[in-house]
Amino acid sequence: MITNKELMCEEIRKLDPRVRFVGLINDKGHLIAGGMAEGRKPLEDTKKDEMLYLELALRVKMRQEFDEELGPVRFAMSYRDKVLVMSFPLEKEVLLVSAEKELDFAKFPFSALKIIQEHS
Repeated sequence: MITNKELMCEEIRKLDPRVRFVGLINDKGHLIAGGMAEGRKPLEDTKKDEMLYLELALRVKMRQEFDEELGPVRFAMSYRDKVLVMSFPLEKEVLLVSAEKELDFAKFPFSALKIIQEHS
């Protein structure tokens, strides 16, 4: 059975063929929905995936310390040599997206936010 969370991940993955990964990470750093796009190989091993997820969960919690003064974070982005990584803090989870660097990062995050809002 496909859950609403899985459906959301799939809709975001379908926004652009350059998307490599869309996954929902809980506050403990565990992948609970989504995953690698079909036909794509991860750039890191499984053990490093777990470290990345936990680091992401912690970073989101740290950013929330400034929500009162600056407003909540809607998304954050890292432009790396090999990949573009975006995180979208949700109520209890974080949506993680990785894509090829050629992704239109001026438009994509806002399209993803629209889908996230439709599933909230």
